[in-house]
Amino acid sequence: MASRGLGGLGATEGPPTACNWTTAGLVPQLLPWLTMLALLALKPNRGWSAWWIWLPLACLVGACHCPKLASQGSSNTLVEGALGVVLEVPVALAVGLAALWLLAPYLDCRHRFRTFIGILAVLVAFTVFSFAARVGWGLGMEQIASLLDPRHCAATAYAGVTALPFVVPLVLPIPGLAAGMVLCGLACRGRYRPLGLCLWLFASLLGVWVALSGLVFALWRIALPGHVEYAPFLASGLFMVALAFALLLPFVVLSFANSLYRDRLKALLQLQREVPPPIPTPETNPAPGVLERG
Repeated sequence: MASRGLGGLGATEGPPTACNWTTAGLVPQLLPWLTMLALLALKPNRGWSAWWIWLPLACLVGACHCPKLASQGSSNTLVEGALGVVLEVPVALAVGLAALWLLAPYLDCRHRFRTFIGILAVLVAFTVFSFAARVGWGLGMEQIASLLDPRHCAATAYAGVTALPFVVPLVLPIPGLAAGMVLCGLACRGRYRPLGLCLWLFASLLGVWVALSGLVFALWRIALPGHVEYAPFLASGLFMVALAFALLLPFVVLSFANSLYRDRLKALLQLQREVPPPIPTPETNPAPGVLERG
């Protein structure tokens, strides 16, 4: 018979229970940055000028990391954890934009629709990958190996399906961001002017998200008839404009200062540097009485 422990804590003797405890690995957290190093090893990025991509990426990651540090002293761990997950969204989008600038030479930028599809594909792939790695959606070796085990494959698939709703707010800004870049290049009419490009980029993002918020509002009214105000939809659209422009601006400013990324920005937006018109020179007329030799 098992003996009783002190204070009525239950049996002190009995069958042992196996408990597996492992520390959180750093490899999933480092996967986005290792991916950036792999992209920098590509042939078009072999040069010190390509490494300047770390500057806007570090600025955005640092700006998102400051609220995390401020919330660490909070007594509500649920709010702190939710804030940490929410702030991973702009970090993942920043990684996607860095990958877009590094992979720009491989995109087909001869047609605007193909450019839109290429931007959309790169941003979705690297943004979702970065978010999944940093949040921990089963990108460790143990989770990947469990896909090959029939005993755990169903549980892993169920966990992936359960996580799908979290992909929606992550991927939602990407089509508007890609459409805003393409419309900005169309509005610039092929001319490269830094100040005008920034203004047109903000105007393009504003137009795209106001239109999308109006479309969502109309669909909401059709699905759920009743008194629904447009103000919350418009506020959400304006928030997405501010988020997209704040994420794009550091990379655009880097393109203004770096010739390598300037050429890639002009390729993505189908822009050309504006060439000043040639200075007219007076034509020299032959002196009277002098005949041109045949």
